[in-house]
Amino acid sequence: MSFIVRPAGPGDAADICALLNAVDVAEIGRPETDLAAVEADLNHPDVDLATDSWLAFQDGRLLAYALVWADSGPGRVDCDHYVLPGHPEAAAALLDRMAVRARAMGGAAGPGVLRLQLNVRPTLDLALLTARGYRTVRRYQVMTRALERAADLPPAPPEGLTLRHCATDEADRRRAHALVEETFAAHFGHVDRAYEPWLDHLDARDLDWSLVWIASLAGHGDAAVLLTRDDRTSMGWVSHIGVRKELRGRGVGGFLLRHGFAAYAARGRDTIGLGVDVHNETGALGLYEAHGMRLHYAVDTWELALHPQG
Repeated sequence: MSFIVRPAGPGDAADICALLNAVDVAEIGRPETDLAAVEADLNHPDVDLATDSWLAFQDGRLLAYALVWADSGPGRVDCDHYVLPGHPEAAAALLDRMAVRARAMGGAAGPGVLRLQLNVRPTLDLALLTARGYRTVRRYQVMTRALERAADLPPAPPEGLTLRHCATDEADRRRAHALVEETFAAHFGHVDRAYEPWLDHLDARDLDWSLVWIASLAGHGDAAVLLTRDDRTSMGWVSHIGVRKELRGRGVGGFLLRHGFAAYAARGRDTIGLGVDVHNETGALGLYEAHGMRLHYAVDTWELALHPQG
């Protein structure tokens, strides 16, 4: 069947959001994509929509959407790819355009990788990926937990631990950034970013800094960070929970997680979620399971080696 491909523009956000929610329904059973998230992607400071985005249409119907960007340092390009079920030709056309553009973005950096995250049971035919040389390199779980205002009350902190939010002090926001960088440095896929690029990556323009906390431990100073956000329609979200390596095993991570539960229950949220690398060596998956979080869906990270064009 014939289709047309063109770049995306800011005015396409609503149609892209509808496509992504149709993919959500097919993959996880309910729509979970917010328009603001799509608009943030289309306004990504490292994306030129004219060269880095594609929409595939058939008879005016949006079938597929793809986007590439390179804000993770030399040798890595990231991408999104979404397609309605049953449209492999449109999916393949966008995959091929992504790869060509990613190789060009690599430039003088030489060979690198194009990285794509997909639901483990995606609408995309995985044979299209394997035929092009993609391989899976990691698996993540999106986990959720139901919240109840009466049951999820503020927890008692470990002895000597105090908590402060980052709503009023720019220095605390910078300290939160430093703690994220320190505690996530060894995590797969983590990219070391200076403060301003980190804010861009977070799309922190609308971030509620009262929902970002730093935990300090007597005798040890700032010990951990909890970064959450309440800008999703479907649930509250824990973006980062990190404890300094030498202070793990003291109950700080569990306390911060329960603090997040209580904070969002008090805000009237009935669900909270987060993403976790199933191979995380800190034991994060076990911690979340021990506190009642359960699998919502799983995501595989796929990589394509980018060989320079001859």
